[in-house]
Amino acid sequence: MQKSWRILPHDSGRVELLMRSAGVPAVVAQLLVGRGVYRADDARLFLESKLVGLRDPMELPGVPEASAIVLDAIQKSVPITIYGDYDADGMTGASILVNGLRLLGADVTYFVPNRLEDGYGLSCEAIEKLHRRGRKLIITVDCGITSVQQAVLCKQLGITLIITDHHQLADELPDAAAVVHPRLPGTCYPFGELCGAGVAFKLAWAICQQVCGAEKLTEPMREYLRQSLSLAAIGTIADMVPLLDENRILVHHGLRSLRANPLPGLAELMKITKLIDKSTLLSEDVAFSLAPRLNATGRLGQAQLGIELLTSPPGERVNSLATYIEQLNSSRDSLQRSVQLAASKLATTDFDPEADPALVLAGVGWHLGVIGVVAGRLAEKYGKPVIVISLDQTGGKPGIGSGRAGTPHVNLHEALSECASRLVRFGGHKAAAGLTIAEDQIDDFRSEFYEAVSRQTIDSDSVSEILIDAQAPLGQLNLQTVTQIEQLSPFGQGNPRPVLCSSGVTLAEPSRRMGGGDRHLSVRLTQHNIHIRAVAFGQGDWCDDLNACEGPIDIAYRPVINDFAGRRNVEIQLVDWRPSHAHAPAQTS
Repeated sequence: MQKSWRILPHDSGRVELLMRSAGVPAVVAQLLVGRGVYRADDARLFLESKLVGLRDPMELPGVPEASAIVLDAIQKSVPITIYGDYDADGMTGASILVNGLRLLGADVTYFVPNRLEDGYGLSCEAIEKLHRRGRKLIITVDCGITSVQQAVLCKQLGITLIITDHHQLADELPDAAAVVHPRLPGTCYPFGELCGAGVAFKLAWAICQQVCGAEKLTEPMREYLRQSLSLAAIGTIADMVPLLDENRILVHHGLRSLRANPLPGLAELMKITKLIDKSTLLSEDVAFSLAPRLNATGRLGQAQLGIELLTSPPGERVNSLATYIEQLNSSRDSLQRSVQLAASKLATTDFDPEADPALVLAGVGWHLGVIGVVAGRLAEKYGKPVIVISLDQTGGKPGIGSGRAGTPHVNLHEALSECASRLVRFGGHKAAAGLTIAEDQIDDFRSEFYEAVSRQTIDSDSVSEILIDAQAPLGQLNLQTVTQIEQLSPFGQGNPRPVLCSSGVTLAEPSRRMGGGDRHLSVRLTQHNIHIRAVAFGQGDWCDDLNACEGPIDIAYRPVINDFAGRRNVEIQLVDWRPSHAHAPAQTS
């Protein structure tokens, strides 16, 4: 899909003032101003990300009540179960609480639903199973905020329920003993974008404070919280919440903790992914290496292995778990490619992905664990909402779907709300959602969903847009400059890695495909006798068109430092390209 390039405006006066007042290099000042940071104090807060910037955990709504209940349960040896979600956020958050409660001598176990059999969230069947096992306190992580019926069942069975969550609130809250949520109605917590692991970390921190009273934390608790920071960082990055405010601090220090003293299971995964050799870990290392492997366990119905990996001591068991999880990730990758190929073919043969306002694609037997990823890849490719539905092979059960918005102009949850009569159930938020639908309702749902999306986008530009921070020739990309840009990390949702653009670039040699399935692209580029390596992840299909292009090209890219085996050099990650002069100049606004 054609993408427009828009160069963000810069106030040179503000850039100059910030350079002087904050003592930062010009490129950092320019990027900070582009992110709305104008004052020296704000710049220092942004760049330093000190741990003292984390708010007292007792300020988080529900934490005082929840921590008191947990402490009482520990003292009375009440059997506790941590009920996690099956994604990386839920697994890391659950592991934070399991590790902490074990440290305090609690009778604690964990439970995570099977994505393929149990579905999402707190279920009545699971509650009854835990009741039969004698569990008296259930603490949810990354789920439960809409579990009204399940909370009633807990009361009937005499189970105390604590809910910790961060997802969209419903009209009615569950009647739990405590509800920990950053956006709880009637409260005014200043930052509502914590992920499930971030919420769990706050609760764990408060429990440690309460155990130690007015005294400083013991060294074992300090060590536990430092390692928990790394789990909170993984959950925050994996769940794609904005890397601003407290999330930025959690990730900044969590990455350092992960590099300096990883949990045994994470250390084994880092060996497998070669991250153990890196002197500095980036948010992208988590996003593209660690988080997918943890998510693979959940996508293939074995999320309990992810939690076991993160809560086990060093030894042969974690070595075996890490190896097996790597194998699961390879299987997930193969399944994903197969479903993506089928969905892509369906999109272009039965529909018009360029003209239709959205895509609703359904296939028999598409693996439930990968349809969300496939929806995300297609939504990114076409810049519009995509819903991918897996139909039951026997036809006896409803289809299960997963959707991604693909554009900031569409609120996916609102669009699905307008089509609720066609759905068995649905849930999610603005950018991502899940649904259950009877097969005979899909055609009518597709029509209504298209109309709902069209109403939201009628006043917006349908062309996908790339926001560019600045124009920069390749000659500016020396190690010193890119190191200065790295001061703005950790990068991610809400604080993306800067995108630059250059014109009149040529290929120093033909581009080539690389990676499993030739999914990625590698090419050497040159401009004014400056040569640089570029990669484009997931864009192997650019290869032939790029090599066939006559004349120079314009490129949009992210500069990065490749740190491997002690050698540091600058590379770029291609975001987009086009023949020079083939389009109107990038717009500045």
